[in-house]
Amino acid sequence: MNTETERKFLVKDDSFRAAAVKTYSIRQGYIAHDGGNTVRIRIRDDEGFLTIKGKTTDDGLSRPEWEMQIPLQDALELFKLCKSGRIEKFRHIVPAEGGLKWEVDEFLGENEGLVMAEIELPSPDATFARPSWLGTEVTGVSSYYNSYLSKHPYKTW
Repeated sequence: MNTETERKFLVKDDSFRAAAVKTYSIRQGYIAHDGGNTVRIRIRDDEGFLTIKGKTTDDGLSRPEWEMQIPLQDALELFKLCKSGRIEKFRHIVPAEGGLKWEVDEFLGENEGLVMAEIELPSPDATFARPSWLGTEVTGVSSYYNSYLSKHPYKTW
């Protein structure tokens, strides 16, 4: 199992769009989310993924993650098992220095208006350049986790 290490930020303007090299449409739901562990189904464009994530470290930076691509039809069937609340978003890929990349999520539906960027890092102490469109850091703030947003939409805050 891999360990995912990432930092999350709010996005303060849409100037990231000029640097985006790819955009995906994403729908995801949660079969289980309990005690910090999640089982997620994601449909990205016409691909399906099953992801299991463990509890986040106290600093909010890292957590165990296992992900596997699955047939789209299986993902569509598993999506029916998801608990209430779904996440819909566009994910914009923005290259970053050092071979890293920003994933900028523009949420739709009940989470419309929320735009967040995350960068996956090789280690918790890795450094990275911060683009001008980056806003407040929300790493470790559980109300910005997708699993939380699926139950407590941004528009209700």
